[in-house]
Amino acid sequence: MSTNKKIEVKGIEISLYHLNQEDFISLTDLARHKDSERTDYIIQNWLRNRNTIELLGFWEQLNNPNFNPIEFEGFRKQAGLNSFVLTSKQWIEKTGAIGIISKSGRYGGTFAHKDIAFEFASWISIEFKLYLIKEFQRLKEDENNRLKLEWNLQRTLAKVNYHIHTDAIKEKLIPGSISSKQASFTYATEADLLNVALFGITSKEWRDSNPTLEGNIRDHATIEQLVVLSNLESINAILIHQGLAQKDRLLQLNQIAITQMKSLLNAKGLKKLK
Repeated sequence: MSTNKKIEVKGIEISLYHLNQEDFISLTDLARHKDSERTDYIIQNWLRNRNTIELLGFWEQLNNPNFNPIEFEGFRKQAGLNSFVLTSKQWIEKTGAIGIISKSGRYGGTFAHKDIAFEFASWISIEFKLYLIKEFQRLKEDENNRLKLEWNLQRTLAKVNYHIHTDAIKEKLIPGSISSKQASFTYATEADLLNVALFGITSKEWRDSNPTLEGNIRDHATIEQLVVLSNLESINAILIHQGLAQKDRLLQLNQIAITQMKSLLNAKGLKKLK
C-alpha cells in the first residue's frame, strides 16, 4: 500500500490509498462530515443496513474470487434486525472481503474501494458525494497529467541517448566508403539489437504481431521500459567502443535489461508516479 494522498472536500481532509492499482478512500474521514466524534459508530450504523450488506456482497462477488458467499448470506439475513451489529473487521475476517480495509496506526482507519466509498458518501449526503467525486476526479486528472509529463521526459531522454548511440555505431561499426543504404541497415540492426534485448522481439516482428496498432514498438513502451531503453543505448555505445561483438553485446544487454526492469518494477519512487 502506498503512502496516502489527501483531497479536501467541504473543509474535511480525506485520505486515499493506492493498492493493487486500485484507489481506496477513507470512510473514517468521510464520516467526519456527519459527526467528527463518532466516526466508528457512523460506519457501523451504515454496515448494519441491509442495502449496504447487499452492495458490499455483490461488489465482492464481482471483484473477489476468494469471497465467502456463505458468510455473506448469513449477514444478509441478519441485516436490519435491531440486534444486528457489524464492524468492518468482522466483515473482512468472516467473508475474506477486499473492498474494505481496516488499518491501524498513524494513517489508520477504515478504507473502502472508491466504488464503495462513493456509496457511503451518498448515504451521508448526496451533496457531499458530488463534491467528493469532483475532487477525486480533479486529483486523477492531475496524476494523469504528471504521468504524461514523465513519459514525455523519458521519451526525450531516449532520443538524446539515441544520438550518442548512433554516433558510436558510425565510428566503430560502419566501414569507410559505404553507401547510405548500407549505413542505414547497420543502424536498423543495432536498433533491433536493443529491441531484442529489452522486448524480446525485433521491430518487424512486433509490427507483424500488432498490425492494427499505430507507431512502433517503442511508442507502446511503458515508463519502466523507456528508462531501461535509455540506459541500454548508453551502455551499448560503451560496449561498441570496447570492440565487443554484436552477439556478446546482446547477451550482456539482455541481462542488464532483466536486472534493471526487476529493480524498476520494485522501486517505490517509480510506483508513486502511477
